[in-house]
Amino acid sequence: MGPWKMLREVTATRYITPLRSGGSVPGVVEADDLGTYVVKFTGSAQGHKALVAEVIVGELARALGLRFPELVLVHFDPAVAEREPHQEVRELHASSAGLNLGMDYLPGARDFTPEVAQVFPVDPLEAGRIVWLDALTVNVDRTVHSSNLMVWPTFGVAPPRLWLIDHGAALVFHHRWDGTDPRKAYDFRHHALGHYGPDVRAADAELAPRVTEELLRSITAEVPDAWLADEPDFATPDEAREAYVTYLHARARASEAWLPTDFPSAQELAEENARRAARTRQGRPDWLKRVPDLHGKPAAEQDWSVHLG
Repeated sequence: MGPWKMLREVTATRYITPLRSGGSVPGVVEADDLGTYVVKFTGSAQGHKALVAEVIVGELARALGLRFPELVLVHFDPAVAEREPHQEVRELHASSAGLNLGMDYLPGARDFTPEVAQVFPVDPLEAGRIVWLDALTVNVDRTVHSSNLMVWPTFGVAPPRLWLIDHGAALVFHHRWDGTDPRKAYDFRHHALGHYGPDVRAADAELAPRVTEELLRSITAEVPDAWLADEPDFATPDEAREAYVTYLHARARASEAWLPTDFPSAQELAEENARRAARTRQGRPDWLKRVPDLHGKPAAEQDWSVHLG
């Protein structure tokens, strides 16, 4: 394997708009390389660990051949966004001066919603690769109603494809290092791609040997020291990096212990949702039973193209 390409650094030159679809309130910015990026700010409530997870999982996805928008390190001066009218967003910017994380903006991209999933074709091996990556990195935020998958492009002659985004909730083990077990299994029955019959065994045979210590060290080297310096379990950023390498490499070697294979069909999921909705209605007082039941309704579809005018 050749030398790993480090994340590019750019400087934000124009602030376009905040994105309020998530709790971290990222912002769409233009940069001095003429690119447009969705910026995750260091001052958000999720903290540095979410940015560390974004870098490690996103770059690992790219190394394994999955589609993931380019990540860049964004130098951000709050003065660029001085016309932002909302005080809480201005406060977020003020606490995020310096280096932040940007993800290449996909114009016109649409959320992979349950409605889209009913008609959008996904090959079982591609589904298996994505499920395998999520299981390896303990990503608990790619569910039926919160897929963190985008369909892009949505216009032109190129066929639409699945793109992975938003991995800040992955690597849950780094919130409690003293209780981690690389062999631990997680419940992936409600994974966004579970009903596609993901071929996780084929994905495991293909991808597990590629998750080497050399690759993991190259990827963790891309995380800025400042995002690892406040880690109380380690004396230096390099010690923290080595902990990620050790855990993920051991987990890749122990895949037989956590490989998810039991996925419900689309019909079984629909029946389970119907039973849950019925239990919710049954527990309501009579007057409230006349209120429409929105249980399980997916989040509003996000179309970033509306923000660019």
